[in-house]
Amino acid sequence: MSSPLALVLVAVPTVVLACQAGGWAARRVGQPSVIGEMAVGILLGPSLLGWLAPDVQHLLLPHAVLPYTSVLGNLALLVFLFLTGLELDLSSLRATRRAVASVAAGSILLPLVLGTALALVMYPAFAPPGVQRLPFVLFVATALSITAFPVLARILTDRGLAATPLGTFALACSAADDALAWCLLIAVTSLATAGSPLDALTAFALAAALTAALAAARPLMKRILERAARTSDDLVTVLLVAGLLLAAWATDRIGVHPAIGAFLAGATVPRGGLAVERTAARLQAVVVPVLLPLFFVDIGLRTDLAALPAGQWGWAALVLAVAVTGKWVGAAGAARLAGCGWRWSALMGTLMNCRGITEIVVLGIGLQLGVISTNLFTIMVLMAVATTAATAPLLDRLTCNAPDLTTLAAAEPDAVPEGPGAAR
Repeated sequence: MSSPLALVLVAVPTVVLACQAGGWAARRVGQPSVIGEMAVGILLGPSLLGWLAPDVQHLLLPHAVLPYTSVLGNLALLVFLFLTGLELDLSSLRATRRAVASVAAGSILLPLVLGTALALVMYPAFAPPGVQRLPFVLFVATALSITAFPVLARILTDRGLAATPLGTFALACSAADDALAWCLLIAVTSLATAGSPLDALTAFALAAALTAALAAARPLMKRILERAARTSDDLVTVLLVAGLLLAAWATDRIGVHPAIGAFLAGATVPRGGLAVERTAARLQAVVVPVLLPLFFVDIGLRTDLAALPAGQWGWAALVLAVAVTGKWVGAAGAARLAGCGWRWSALMGTLMNCRGITEIVVLGIGLQLGVISTNLFTIMVLMAVATTAATAPLLDRLTCNAPDLTTLAAAEPDAVPEGPGAAR
C-alpha cells in the first residue's frame, strides 16, 4: 500500500494541472478562470470521471488521499478568504454611499425574502434529518443573497472596466454586499452549530467581540508589521499567516466556521504597507493556483449530478430562477430608485448576480455543518456555476454599444462615481 505522501504526490499535480487546463479553456471563451476550475473540480468527481472511469478516479484520487488533500484545500481556502478580506476596502463606499447602500440593500433583501419563501417550501424535501426549520431556511436565504467580490473584480479587470465609474460602483456595491452577507453567515452558523438559542446568541456575541477586538487592534498590528517590515518581508509573511490561522482557530472554538475567522483577519489587517502588499501577492501567486484547486475537487467529489433524482431537476430550475430574479430585480430596482439610468441599473442587476467561489465556500460550510442535504448542495452548486458563467457574456452584451460608460450615469450626483463627462 502506498504511503500517504506518495498518494499526495500524485493527487496534487493531477488536480493542479487539470484545473489549470480548465482555467485556460475558460479564458479562451471569455470566462474567468474560476469557472473552468470549478467545472474541472466537478468533472473529477462522481459526476463524470467517477461515472465513466471509476478505476482511473481511484488511481488518481484514492479514498486514502482525500483527507490530506481536503486539509490542504481548506488551508488554501483560508488564505483565499484572508486575501478576499484584505481586498475588501469599505472606504470606497464613502463617495457614493447613498446609491451603494441602496443597491447593496436591494441585492440582499429581496433574495433573502424570496429565498426564505423558497426554503420554507423546500424544507420537507431537502432538509437533512434532525435539522430545524429556522437554520435551514436562514442558510438557504443567505446563500441566495451572495455576490462574489473577488470573481466580479476579476471579470471587470479582464475587460478593462475596473477603473471606470461602472466598475468602481459595482465593486463598492459588491463589497458592501459581501460584508452584509458574512454578517448574516456568522449569525446562521452560530444558530446551526448551537444546541439552543442561548448558545447561538453567545456564539454570535463572541464572534462580534472578536471582530471588535481585531478592529481595535489595528493600530497595534500596524506598528508590529511596520517593525517586522524593517527586518524582512519573510517575517511579515509569517506574522500574517500565523494571524489568519489563529483567527480561524478562534472562530472555530467559538462555534463559528474557521473560514469566517480568516475573512475577518484579512478585513482588519492594516492596508497600505508595501510589505503587506508583497505578502498578499506571494500568497496569491503560490497558494491560490497550487492548493486552492484541491478545495474545488473536494467540493466536486461531493457533487454528484448523476445521483440527483429526475424529479429534483425541476427544483434546480426553480432555485436558479429565484436566485437570478432576486438578485437582478433587487439590485437593478434599487439602482433605478437611486436615480441610475435603465442600462446602468440592468448592469448592476447582472453584475450582482455573479456568485463564483464565494457561493461555493458558503455552500461547503452548509454541507459541512449538515444544514443542507447533498442533493440541495448539488443543486445550489449548479446555480452558482450558471450565474457566474452568465455574468461575463451578459456584461459584454449590455456594454457593447456603450463604449463611454460614464454616459450611463443618472442625473443624481450621488448615484454613481463621478468621471469625465459624467451626466449630471
